[in-house]
This record gives sequence, C-alpha cells and structure tokens, in this order.
Amino acid sequence: MKSFKRDKLIIYGPIVVALVLIVGILLGNIFTQMKLRSIITSEISKQSASSRFGVGSVHGLNLAPRNDKINKALYYVLNDYVDSVPVGEINEDVIPSILKNLDPHSVYIPAKDFSKYNEPLTGNFSGIGVLFNMNEDTVAIIRPITNGPSELVGILPGDRIVEVEGTVVAGVEMDSDEIVSMLKGEKGTPVKIKVKRWGEPELIEFEIIRDDIPIYSVDVHYMVTADIGYVKISNFAQTTYREFLTAVEELKSEGMKKIIVDLRSNGGGIMDAAIGIADQFLEEGRLVVYTQGRSRPRKNDYSTSKGMLKKDDVVILIDEFSASASEILAGAIQDNDRGLIVGRRSFGKGLVQEQMNFADGSAIRLTVAKYYTPTGRSIQKPYDEGLEEYYNDLSNRYMHGEFANADSINFSDSLKYVTPGGKTVYGGGGIMPDIFVPVDTTYYSAYLNRITNLGLSHRFAFQYTDFYRDDLEKLTTVDEIQAYLDDVELKRDFLEFAEEKGVKYNPEQFSISEEFIMTQIRAYIARNIIDNKGYYPVVRRLDQALQVAIDTLSAI
Repeated sequence: MKSFKRDKLIIYGPIVVALVLIVGILLGNIFTQMKLRSIITSEISKQSASSRFGVGSVHGLNLAPRNDKINKALYYVLNDYVDSVPVGEINEDVIPSILKNLDPHSVYIPAKDFSKYNEPLTGNFSGIGVLFNMNEDTVAIIRPITNGPSELVGILPGDRIVEVEGTVVAGVEMDSDEIVSMLKGEKGTPVKIKVKRWGEPELIEFEIIRDDIPIYSVDVHYMVTADIGYVKISNFAQTTYREFLTAVEELKSEGMKKIIVDLRSNGGGIMDAAIGIADQFLEEGRLVVYTQGRSRPRKNDYSTSKGMLKKDDVVILIDEFSASASEILAGAIQDNDRGLIVGRRSFGKGLVQEQMNFADGSAIRLTVAKYYTPTGRSIQKPYDEGLEEYYNDLSNRYMHGEFANADSINFSDSLKYVTPGGKTVYGGGGIMPDIFVPVDTTYYSAYLNRITNLGLSHRFAFQYTDFYRDDLEKLTTVDEIQAYLDDVELKRDFLEFAEEKGVKYNPEQFSISEEFIMTQIRAYIARNIIDNKGYYPVVRRLDQALQVAIDTLSAI
C-alpha cells in the first residue's frame, strides 16, 4: 500500500506542482485584472437605473482583453507615473473624449449636470413653484404654480424677488439659470426670499419649503373646431402618456371626432411614451417600431387592443426640430397608413441610447441600437462627417431652400420604402411629411428682426400685464382677454415702448409685420394671465401649418 502511494506521488507530484504554479499564475493575472477593473470601474454603481430615450436596459461592463491599449496605458500611468494621478480628473476628461467620436448622441453626463439632464424626462423637479420673467435684471413673478409651495405661503403675481438667502439678485447681472439654481433644491428644504410688492414700502420676507414641481409635456389641448381637437406635446417624458390620455378624455367629452397632434419643436425623450401614444391610434397587432444593434437583437413593439383613438382621423404636425421619439410616433402613423403628416422634414435622429449610472451621480448615455419605422426604414441622418457638419445640417437645409420648397429634397431610390397602402416613404434623414408646409416669411421685415432680437414683444407684454394686472386678472377666458385688448391703445403703447428701447418706428416695415407683432403681443399677455390656454388659441391665426391641418381634417 505504501509503495502504491509512493508511486502515485512520483507520478502525479510534478503534475500537482505544475497545476499549483499554473493556478498561482492565473490567480495572479485575475487579481491584477481585478485591481485594474477596480481602478477603472470603482465608481460604477451596483444598481444602475435604465430608461429608453429611445433608451433601454443597462448591461454589465466586461473585462477588456489583456492586449487592450487603453487599459494597458491606464495601468501604466496609474502604477508608474512619477507623481500621484488625479483619477477623477482623468475620468472627466477621457470618457467624454471617447464618446464624442462615436456618434452625436452618445454622451457623458457629469454628476453636477445629472438633475438638469433628467428633469425633462422625469416630469418634475424640486423647487418653489413659480413662473418668472427676467425683467430689467429683476426676477418678476408671472404667477405661482397652483397649489405649489410659493402660492401656499402667499407669493403673488407681480412680486419681484430681491434677495435669495441674503444674496441680492435684483439689479445685478445674473442670468435665469443662476436664479433657478438658487431657488431649486432638495424636496423639504427651506429657502428664504425677500420680495418687493407693488404698494408695499418694505420688502416682504417668505420662507418657502421646496417641493416636487411638475413639468408638463402636454403644453395645451383645446377644440379648434366643433369636432377637431388639438394637442401640443413639447417632449416625451415619463408623465407624457398619462397627460395625453387625460387631454384626449377631456376633448372627447367636448365632442372631438378628429385630432391634431402637434410635435413641432419636440426633440424627443422617452421612447416608451411615444410607443404608448401610437398604440392609441393603431389597430391591435400593428408594428409600431423596432430596434436593433450590433449587440442588441431585434426587438419589436406592437400595438395592443387598447386605445381611445383607433377610429379617429389624425394629423401629426412636424418640423425640422421634431426628433427621436417624435419621429417614432410620426413614423408609426405614416407607415401604417393611419393618418397624415403635415409640416416639414423632421430632424433625423434614429439612434437608441442606454444609460449607465455611476456611484458619484454621473452617467453615460451610449448609443446601442437604431430604431426602424414599421416599413423598415432608419430615419437617422448621416453623421460620418463629424459633429459640426451634423448640427449644421439644418442650416444647410435652409440655405438649400428646403424650408421653402419640398422639391429641393432629393432622396436616393435605395432609401425608398412602400407602406401597406402603397405610399412611398423614404429613410436616411428624417420623416418627410405627406403635406409640405413652407416657412411663412410674409411677415418678415428689418423692423421685426430688430424687435425680435431684443425680445421687445415679450418684454412689452409682461410690462403691460404688470401695469394692468388688477383689470386683467378679473378675466378668465381667452375671449374676455382679447375683447379687453380690443378696447385699448395696444399698438400705440407698443410703438412708444419700442422707441424708448432704441427701435425707431418705420411705417412701411411695421405695416408688413404688424399682424405678426401685435398677435404675438396679445398672445403673450393672455399667457401671462391664463397660461398656454391663452397663448395658443391667439397665436393660431399666424400658424399656417395648423390651418392646413384643420382644413385637411375638415375635408375628410
């Protein structure tokens, strides 16, 4: 027995030693890799949140190959550089540099900017709840948000904020972003402000407890005719779908049979919100959109049996600033022959980002897939000539005449697709509308350009509202406000205001732009009193694309 054991030791001993050595080497390599990975990824949180902007789930970070130059370079610097290495600063410099060379929409978000990036997507932030205007270097309250923290403590329209936490903010050069950052903060925290109120000799001090303030993405909804409803969506956030359903329910109760969904200047947001709204229009089982990437298998999103609008005629309004989720919704309606798209060619963003959060509060939004409309077209415009050329695309379109003439757009036959109903559509650069509406330049003049650059229409409207607030706040509807403005010398007062601000009256040029200028002023005044319910119905008379949409639906 002993001899047998000795023989086994003689035979297997060298093998065991070799295995021990191999395991030791492997463990050494693993521990080295773990150390490297720890250095590089120590700030990645164990629980990473995700959402689709078109954005999807978050995936783990794999160990890079041993011959990876970036890891080897980092390891070399971190271990052998003559002085201590500021790892945090390297992260803030290197990560953005890597991402900016990938595509225009992969982005690194520093921790200090994360809340600002996410607010439009989450649909709320914590603050004091006021709408304000910077009037002559002074924060003037347009109105406190209903049931918000400021209204509850007694802040009134027209109040001027003079101090925030002992810092004077009136009459000093401070932009609105700085003011906002001082007033915003964590929910439940107090902020002290002092305001100047008309008729009160002394400043009034308030302590306001910050609370969640909703950000609405459905700007307005109202009936534009007896049976046509209008819904304006400014972005796609977590609350957008619910807001849209609420708007539709109210319009249905007012007799809506047809609907206009306005996505102009809507830069997108959360993809799922656009899919949910598309589902309201499409019969069950229709493809809404699909996504696919190099490491992401194809994922189809189909419509369900739910929906309040499956039989309602629909027009979608888009323009050159409609992007991403807006294009998903427009593409789903167009490719399923479900409605008409009116306006101008959209932006052309068809990339899907995923978000990976880091423990320090920063994050990466990385493009991981493209989305495709139901006919299979990618509407992502080219970005292989660099960021500058990518964002100059809209200027190039304008110079090329695209905003004035649809025939200036030349699509390649290789990008041609056909809908089930036989309509030709194109990929490769935005959604092309079914009915083109050019930019309206009939009101343009040098006088209009001058007052627009100085913001005089907006400034005058606020000053006028402020001066006549006691009268205006007795009015509760847009018709009452417009009737009031019919009986005053609004035009004379504005021309005097403009002269005081250095814009000399030019009768010929003003006559060209008068309807535009005065309609904008009347709309701004109404907005100051009753918010967007006052603005959009007034400015509608200048909105050529909206009128085309109304005429189109009325003819069906």
